[in-house]
Amino acid sequence: MSSAQDVERIADPGAMQRRVAQARLAGQRIAFVPTMGYLHDGHISLLREGRRRGELLVLSIFVNPMQFGPREDLSRYPRDLEGDLAKAAEAGCDVAFIPEPARIYPPGFQTRVEVTQVEQGLCGASRPGHFVGVATVVLKLLNIVQPHVMLLGEKDYQQLQVIRRMVRDLDVPVEVHGCALIRDSDGVALSSRNAYLSPAERVQARVLSRALFAARDAFGQGQGDTRPAALVGTARKILDSEPALRLDYLELRDADTLGELPPEAPLEPGQSAVLLVAGYIGTTRLLDNVILRPSR
Repeated sequence: MSSAQDVERIADPGAMQRRVAQARLAGQRIAFVPTMGYLHDGHISLLREGRRRGELLVLSIFVNPMQFGPREDLSRYPRDLEGDLAKAAEAGCDVAFIPEPARIYPPGFQTRVEVTQVEQGLCGASRPGHFVGVATVVLKLLNIVQPHVMLLGEKDYQQLQVIRRMVRDLDVPVEVHGCALIRDSDGVALSSRNAYLSPAERVQARVLSRALFAARDAFGQGQGDTRPAALVGTARKILDSEPALRLDYLELRDADTLGELPPEAPLEPGQSAVLLVAGYIGTTRLLDNVILRPSR
């Protein structure tokens, strides 16, 4: 069985750059999975896909202070470095980049990266400045790790689209590969923040996926009402049945651009959409989504 000691650990950005420069000189393809740690099966699925796509597999573990608001959960965000590295080793990870915040944001740091349109609405409205923090740290990580391919999960769908847009706009030479959202056996989307949920709250959290699945099923019937308002309404009825849920948003957006869709206009033939939800169970903020793709 692999152990945490099987993964090479690097904390210094300069040392990480030298390590990947050697790999590139040796002709190795570098796959990269950026995380904030407390790894679950969703992260492991990214690492396993990265193992298939690269000769050198790099994981980063960095709880990014720039993407947390002043009243958010930075200080209590779950951490388990040794457990994370043991899991990463089992998934075939070669190198873990584990910098301290002062190495990423040294004294005098003042640069920010903003993706102005894709970050509008959804989590961008609820968490002002969040995606500036995400885009800034991801660009820094890409400059440090210099991967050929970066693997991200579709659970944080708006984040994925923000990063894709940034990479295109700034000509970053990396392939961004989105991997399918992974769910637990009860349908709840895997998230490090699920650790905050009490047993009763965990049962209540199932309402998010039930609502999304109902809308997906209605869409998939083919002969049903594909107006965004109708699909959102189907999901909203189920969400409203759970009094413990404090809904943040429920929206149907274009799956590629995250642009808003006319609520009363049926989806165009061949058009893909994504139904996104965020809400609180207790004090825990949860995200989920389903992608609605037309049948071939």
